[in-house]
Parts: sequence; structure tokens; C-alpha cells
Amino acid sequence: MDLTLILGPMKSGKSFDLISYFAPLKYTDIPHVLYQSARNVRDEHISSRNGVIIEAKKVSSLNEALEKNFSVVGIDELHMFDPADVAIVGRLLNKGVKVIAAGLDTDYRGKMFDVVKGFLELGPREVKHKRAVCELCRQPTAVYSQVFSKGVPLTEGMPPVIPDDGTFTYQPVCRSCFVHSALPV
Repeated sequence: MDLTLILGPMKSGKSFDLISYFAPLKYTDIPHVLYQSARNVRDEHISSRNGVIIEAKKVSSLNEALEKNFSVVGIDELHMFDPADVAIVGRLLNKGVKVIAAGLDTDYRGKMFDVVKGFLELGPREVKHKRAVCELCRQPTAVYSQVFSKGVPLTEGMPPVIPDDGTFTYQPVCRSCFVHSALPV
């Protein structure tokens, strides 16, 4: 079982780490694939904010990976996948497939995504937790992705995965700058 998770807020370099691993594989005979959730409407490929891109297959489910003979499977925007995909990844790991998955670990409320909890329960070999620069205080300690609507932080009333379709704005923020819900934590 070889599972690596790359987690953290937006703009922390998660996709860049994923691309860095997969880019050399195109020059090998190692059967591999990179998946991205069809729920991601922002990109047609995996794109790092530093300008590096790599092709990925958009899917609604990771089922296809079980039907193919891949040695390495990459997953971008992990948090956008359904928790049912955790069982699929578990089966891939049992087959000896190396899986590397990257995505946000917490939603706009600061709560861990259920799918991320499921991946952590699979017992990853490595978990890389990345940090970003807080866009409010400018310190390199951001661990949350704050979502704003018309300049006001959203703290409740939305689904955990909010589409990045231009309706909302997003910023990486640190613990001190993150605006929590008024509801009990």
C-alpha cells in the first residue's frame, strides 16, 4: 500500500507537487494516469499557480482506474470527489497501485472534508501538509481557504464544495485571520 496525500489551503503548492511527480512519468513505460474531478470547472488540466500545467482526465468517479492496469494513479482536487471513491482507492492500494492525491483538507468553515477523512483512514505512507501565504496578514502560515461573497466571509449555509465559477472569491488565510462560523465548533 503506497498512498501519499498532499493537503493544504489554496495557493500552497499542492498541484505543483503533484505535477512534479507525474511530469517525468511521461518519459517512462510506467502505466499511469492523472484524474481531476469533473466538478472542477476552473481548469481543463491540472494547473499550478506558478504556470506549470499537465494534462489530466476529468471524471465523476475513480471507477475507471479499477478497470485499467495502472501502476500509478494521481488525483487532483481530491476534496471534490465523492466519499464513495475512498473505497475505490482502497482497492487500488490492495492491488499494489501507487496513489498520490492532492487537494484542500478543509472546507470554507474550516471543517475537514469527509472524503479527506476517508483517505486519511486508509493509512497513507506520507501526508504532506502545505501552507500558503495569508492574503490578509501576509505571513506564510495560511492553513485555511476562506470563501467570500461580495467581500463578506462565508461561514455557513453553503455546501462543503463551493464551485469556483467566479461567483465567489477565495483567499488562503492563517488561523488568526480566518473568520469562523458563529455556530459551535
